[in-house]
Amino acid sequence: MTDGRSWQGNWVARLYERVRERGYDSVTAFAEARPTATLVALAEDLGPDDVAGVQVFRGLVAEAERSKKLTRLVRGQLVRELYERLPNGWPPVLDGDARMEVAIALGQWFAYTPEPHKDRVDRVGDALLANPPPPGWRPLGPDDELLRMLLPDDEA
Repeated sequence: MTDGRSWQGNWVARLYERVRERGYDSVTAFAEARPTATLVALAEDLGPDDVAGVQVFRGLVAEAERSKKLTRLVRGQLVRELYERLPNGWPPVLDGDARMEVAIALGQWFAYTPEPHKDRVDRVGDALLANPPPPGWRPLGPDDELLRMLLPDDEA
């Protein structure tokens, strides 16, 4: 976690400099090379003391908006949240602690969802709770078949 230095200076330039130092031409390419890593883990890979997860996410959103791939980014963020909260995949039964972990993952996903997709993400969360995926389901990235069915690309 950073101590506030992440917001000092030109953090956008620093973010892109760090991404390029690691051999990537965009924040998206860097993040997609680690599709299950949390935003915090991505930030720590770029600079444990001066890059924050929210900065990585801002970079991802800006690039997704420019490339018209915001829905794909939203699916990718769900993958990250599920990997963090459900290390053994989707629970076989949604009761007690398992239900709480799923709720936290879906809540975090909603919190990181850009405004234009909030309603869709809310409906997808409801669908996952009403009709749970198979036990152990762990999408490997934003192109997971079930995720694409629940949240298809729609950008022009």
